[in-house]
Amino acid sequence: MKVSKQEYDKMTKKASPNSKSYINIPCAFAIGGAICVIGEFLNELFSFYGFGETKSAAYTSMVLVVLSAILTGLGVYERIAKHAGAGTLVPITGFANAVVSPALEFKAEGFVLGVGAKVFSIAGPVILYGVGASVIYGLIYWIMGMF
Repeated sequence: MKVSKQEYDKMTKKASPNSKSYINIPCAFAIGGAICVIGEFLNELFSFYGFGETKSAAYTSMVLVVLSAILTGLGVYERIAKHAGAGTLVPITGFANAVVSPALEFKAEGFVLGVGAKVFSIAGPVILYGVGASVIYGLIYWIMGMF
C-alpha cells in the first residue's frame, strides 16, 4: 500500500492525541522544580552536617540517582512522569530512570543477559562519550597549562 506524504500527515494527525500544553507545561515546571528543591534541600542538609561543598554536591547527586532508581523499580517514577512529562527527564533523576527502565523490562532474561546487558543500552553511550570528552578536555587543559 503506497501512501502519499499528505495522506500520511492526515493519518498521523488523526492518530496523535492533542497535547494539552496549558496543563502539561505547568506540571512539568512544578514537578521538575520540586525535584530540584529536593536536591537543594539535600545539598543544604549535607552542608549543614559539615561535608564540604564538593562532597555535599556529590552526595546529593548520588542520593537523587539512587532514589530515582528505587522509585523506577517500584513503578512510582513512571506514574510521576505520566503527569510531569519533561519535568522528570531534565534533572539527573531522569538519567537514572532511563538506565533502570530498560533493565527492568528484560529482568525475565536473567541478571547477566537481561538486566546487566540492558542497563548499558542507555548508559553505555553516555559513559563512552563522557569519558571520551573528559579525556579530550583534560588534554586541552594540560596543553594550555604548558604555556
